[in-house]
Amino acid sequence: MRDSSSAQDTLERLEQAEQLKMMGKHTEALFLLEELLIEDPENISALEEIADNELSLERFTRAENAAKRAISLDDGSYTGHYIMGFLLSYKKEWKQATTSLRKANVLKSNNAEILRCLGWALFNEGQHAQGVVTLERALNLDESNALTLCDLGVSYLQVRNFGKAKALFERALELDPENKRADECIQAVKRLERAVKEDWKKEVLKKK
Repeated sequence: MRDSSSAQDTLERLEQAEQLKMMGKHTEALFLLEELLIEDPENISALEEIADNELSLERFTRAENAAKRAISLDDGSYTGHYIMGFLLSYKKEWKQATTSLRKANVLKSNNAEILRCLGWALFNEGQHAQGVVTLERALNLDESNALTLCDLGVSYLQVRNFGKAKALFERALELDPENKRADECIQAVKRLERAVKEDWKKEVLKKK
């Protein structure tokens, strides 16, 4: 059994790694976390943080390995399930992604990022209504999240609610003027609106 001073040292190093991650210093954070893992191969917190940092570095295989290891040690690792869901979504394996993200949501309810990913996976799996509702919940929890605004906007765009989609993309651009995805989506909305108007005119002319 580890003594209290050793446990405190571990906690301090985990906090230091968290600070480095928040600063975008993922390589430095990983160095600390991997040291902790060498000392204690079953340190679930270190594994979760390794997975998160590897995800940020887009080293997906390494992120997946760390997440799977964390889950194998503790099926209650919501971070592990969330990261697996994120990676499965990236691969467009929507059904499996939904399963992992549902588990993460049960373990950590009302988490805006988990709900955003779950809503997106549900929508792409074909559960459009549930996906939109879940994305709306995510947005209510974090109203300034440009990623959620865009995901929700794309969802409304696909169900042809152009007005709602356009408003969401415009909000995303207000928050992040350099957001290329939002800008491209607004242009797509305008093109679709023009196409719908042209189709409507053609139908009217046919009836005359």
